Amino acid sequence: MEEPREGRCSFCGEKSFLIADFLGLCRRCIIENFSQVRSHIQEVHRRARQSFGLPYPAPSGTSRCRICVHTCAQGEKSFCGLVEEGKRWAGTPKRGLLEWYYDDLPTNCVAASVCPERKHFGYQNLAVFYAGCSLNCLFCQNWHFHRLLAERKPLASVEDLLKALHPRVACVCFFGGDPAPQIAHALAFARKAKTMVRVCWETNGTVHPEILQRMYKLSCESGGILKVDLKAFDERIHFALTGVTNRRTLENFAWLAEESKKHERPTVVASTPLVPGYVPEEEVEQIALFIARLNPDIPYVLLGFAPNFFFDNLPTTSVRHAEEALKRCQGAGLKNVLIGNRFLLSQWY
Repeated sequence: MEEPREGRCSFCGEKSFLIADFLGLCRRCIIENFSQVRSHIQEVHRRARQSFGLPYPAPSGTSRCRICVHTCAQGEKSFCGLVEEGKRWAGTPKRGLLEWYYDDLPTNCVAASVCPERKHFGYQNLAVFYAGCSLNCLFCQNWHFHRLLAERKPLASVEDLLKALHPRVACVCFFGGDPAPQIAHALAFARKAKTMVRVCWETNGTVHPEILQRMYKLSCESGGILKVDLKAFDERIHFALTGVTNRRTLENFAWLAEESKKHERPTVVASTPLVPGYVPEEEVEQIALFIARLNPDIPYVLLGFAPNFFFDNLPTTSVRHAEEALKRCQGAGLKNVLIGNRFLLSQWY
């Protein structure tokens, strides 16, 4: 395992391997001095996205896309990169920019502990990986979707995906990136596939509420699960890590949590990547309290972080960090909490 490298906070001068060198800010300064460091955060995200030819912030104007929280002006390149000069070149009902593959069941899915297919040995999950995202996570674990955007391939139709549904495919999961920027394509496929397989989603929750409701309905009708990644509870931390507010995400999750009470089985699962230095136990506890107030039965999965993308100097999540976060979640009243990928955990801090 590669040794973590020291980063420095440009505001207070502190040095630590729990400070992302690319971001150049510690958690304390983000929270205590947000108004002063906000412009620095925006510049960091602008530079990160510039390296992939993507705009930051989202283009503003009168004619707007309503798919996600950004409501991009449609005459310019969109935040997700899938719309240029007013034309959407992927993510339509006919064409999606994606990769797909089979995962043998049971998989390492975020919802694996409550998945109805977790004991369905000999069957497979169809994993549909969409390019494009509505966040700009500097710690992204699946950042290679940018390569698909740059190459504009591979492209697949709904019919291509339907042909992939052989008799031993039990479920499909849309993820990425995020399925939201190409939701028209995902929904078109899901509507045709829902009678054949369980339909599941992994999303950051920034999609328009009306679209989220359609996603959730398809999951419930097919016996699937909608999984929401809650990156942080504090809006300042969320903004620093992703470049985007989390207000829409929290509002959407609150709606899902209320709807989930109508079902006997788990239909919603939450998860959080434990980013060292930025998503410590106290941040996770706030997320857990938020979920518990809504529905304490919702499963919550804590995910180990691996140094990657622009946060490559940080250590992997430590065992102590993960286990203390787990205790805090249980103390907050959640009934079903687990550490999702213990194999990643380290002893660095």
